[in-house]
Amino acid sequence: MFDLMESHARQVNPAPPPDRRQSETALAIARGTARLLRSLGFSCISELPLPSGRRADLVALNERGDIWIVEIKSSIEDLRADQKWQDYRAHCDRLFFAFTQDLPCEIFPQETGLIVADAYGAHMHCDAPEHRLPAPTRKSMTVRFALAASQRISRLVDPQGHA
Repeated sequence: MFDLMESHARQVNPAPPPDRRQSETALAIARGTARLLRSLGFSCISELPLPSGRRADLVALNERGDIWIVEIKSSIEDLRADQKWQDYRAHCDRLFFAFTQDLPCEIFPQETGLIVADAYGAHMHCDAPEHRLPAPTRKSMTVRFALAASQRISRLVDPQGHA
């Protein structure tokens, strides 16, 4: 069992690479959305690699073990180019899109929740339908979340120890 968990630990990047993929708008949406999620009792990890090889913009976990994934969309083009959002559903209990008030809600898939955000906060425009994860997937995602959070904190506390 320990060997299996240790192998999962090696697959989790401790911190998202500084790839500068995110626009200023996307970073602002993520910040405001994370504030909303914290107010709802969730802890958040950004850019979390998933077992499928995808990377979720925001993953949120609460004390009950609920796992939400939020995909950030900064423009209509960003949404149109995204062909992978459905893959995230296998890794969460609820799937949301977060975007600015400049985008129309009607362009987003109806089977997802919607969050309207800016850099200072967000509000839930509509809740996401729940689709509970199987226990093994929930455990895997919870461990992945915990390892990433712990490793990121460790890098902040001791940056030289992770060179």
